[in-house]
Amino acid sequence: MNTVERISKFVGSTFSVWVILFACLGFFAPQAFTGLKGDISLLLGIVMFGMGLTLSSADFREVFRRPGDVAIGVVGHYLIMPLLAYILAVVLRLPPDIAVGVILVGRCPSGTASNVMTFLAKGDVALGVSIASVSTLIAPFATPAIISLLANKWMNINAKSLFIDIIEVVIVPILLGVIVKALFKKQAEASVKALPLVSTIAIVLIVAIVVAVNKGKILETGPIIFAVVILHNGLGYALGYLFAKLFGMDLAKRKAVTLETGMQNSGLGAALAATHFNPIAAVPSAIFSVWHNISGSILATWFSRKESRER
Repeated sequence: MNTVERISKFVGSTFSVWVILFACLGFFAPQAFTGLKGDISLLLGIVMFGMGLTLSSADFREVFRRPGDVAIGVVGHYLIMPLLAYILAVVLRLPPDIAVGVILVGRCPSGTASNVMTFLAKGDVALGVSIASVSTLIAPFATPAIISLLANKWMNINAKSLFIDIIEVVIVPILLGVIVKALFKKQAEASVKALPLVSTIAIVLIVAIVVAVNKGKILETGPIIFAVVILHNGLGYALGYLFAKLFGMDLAKRKAVTLETGMQNSGLGAALAATHFNPIAAVPSAIFSVWHNISGSILATWFSRKESRER
C-alpha cells in the first residue's frame, strides 16, 4: 500500500502533466480511445465516488459555522461563470454547439482540483472544500435551470433529463462513497490514499476520449475554443477575486473563492455534453480541463507568494 500511496501522490502532484499528455494522445492516437466514448459517465462516477469517500462532517460544519462566507463563494461561482460564458458566446458569435458547450462548462460545480490549488496557494482550504461540496450537491437543481435559461438562445434544453443525469453521475456516487465510508471506515481510509491515482486516471481518460472523438472538429474550430476557454477561465479568476474582495474577505478567503470560481468540474461538463448534445459540445469542457489545471497551478504559485493578510 505504501508503494501505491507514493505513486498516487506523485501522479496527483503532476496532474496537469498527465492531463496534457493524454489530451495529446487522444489527438494523435484517437483510435486508442474512441471505443471508450460510452464510458465517460462511468469514469466521472468513479471520481465522484472518490469524493464521497473523502467527505466528512467537518466539511459541512464549516457551512454552519460561517454560512456567509460559503454562500458568497457558491453564489459567486454560480453567478460569474455562467454569465461570463453567455457573454463570451454572444460577443464572439460562437456556433450553437460550441456556445452551449461553453455555457455548460460554465455552469458546472467547482472543479475537483480546486481544493488542491487552494492548498498550494496557502488559501482557506476549509472554505474551499465547503464551497466545492455545496456547489456540487446543489448542481442537480442549479445546473439544468441555468443552462435552460442561458442556452435556450441556441437550442432546446431538456432540463429534466439533465437533472436525472446529474443525480446519476454525481449525487448517487457521492452518496455511495459516504455510505461506504460510514460502513467500512478503516478500509475506506486506506483506499483514500490511492484516490489521487484513481481520480487522475479517470479524468485524463475522459479528456482523451473527448479529444479523440472530436479530433476533426478540434482541427476546424480549435483556435476559437482555446481562446474562449482561456478568456472564460481568466476572467472567472479575476471576477471571483473582486467578488470576494467586495464582501471584505481577507486574502486567504479571497484565494479560495477565486480558485473555486474559476475552476470547473469539466469532467461533468464533458459527460453531460456527450450525452445530451452534439459531440463537439464536449470539447470546451475537455480543453477547459487541460487549461484550468495549468492556469490554476500558475495562479496558486503566485498566490502562495503573496502575504496572507488583508490588503
